[in-house]
Amino acid sequence: MRRDGRRLDNLAAFYRLTPFMMKTRGDASNFYRDTVNIEAAEIFARKLRSEGLKQFGMLHVFVAAYHHTVMQLPALNRFISGQRIYARNRLEIVMTVKKQLSTESGETSYKIFLEPGDTIREVYCKMSEAIGKIKADSGDNATENTAEVLMKFPRLVLKFIIWLMGVLDYFSILPQSIIDASPFHGSLVITDLGSIGIGPIYHHLYNFGNVPVFLAFGRKSRKTETDLGGNVVERRYIDYAVVCDERICDGYYYAQAFRHINHYLHNPELLEKAPPEINADIS
Repeated sequence: MRRDGRRLDNLAAFYRLTPFMMKTRGDASNFYRDTVNIEAAEIFARKLRSEGLKQFGMLHVFVAAYHHTVMQLPALNRFISGQRIYARNRLEIVMTVKKQLSTESGETSYKIFLEPGDTIREVYCKMSEAIGKIKADSGDNATENTAEVLMKFPRLVLKFIIWLMGVLDYFSILPQSIIDASPFHGSLVITDLGSIGIGPIYHHLYNFGNVPVFLAFGRKSRKTETDLGGNVVERRYIDYAVVCDERICDGYYYAQAFRHINHYLHNPELLEKAPPEINADIS
């Protein structure tokens, strides 16, 4: 057992062997890219903004879609640590935010913890609360506070501390307070690159920590197409890119997950309800 997950001992031997063959997330990274129509999502976003959910946008839709997908396909929430496969205890979403959109402004990370029955409105409230604390410089950002403490040490001491944290993590005895503050431990890292006007990138997975999936989505685009009636229409799309750890589940499972995500992006009103299924990972 770990503080953030439970070991899966009943997996097939081949799956339990793969972390020894592919020792790091860099070794085991797979890359996926897709384009999704966002017209329904934009209508949905305007509706919620009119109801008072200020600055509601695609980031909230993506996070809620991933949450609902994981509740139905729980193997997405596994992770590798110490060459063992674990089921994570809760869904932890890591995001980065710039305090101001300028080249001089720094960026920091924040983490939200989602409950199985959360809807997109709970997702919005948790994200808004975290972003508000960061932009207000409230001092409540555990990630930033931990980084400030670590950077007070000399380089060699800091290098030793990071090494020691890796050893403690390998043997599943890293303190929970560090896991909660670490942007390198979590279910998913997601970034909205459309907010800075570019398309998505394939962002690497970190070998430190245990995040198995990184999702980036980019700016919105328009495409001119012909509909079924032969009429020329303009439609709006977003590209997103995913880098994922292939050791936590197989390609068919990931394919089902991407189909679920796209289904929710096409039908965002489903996210106003709790997930239709909440499945537990294997024992």
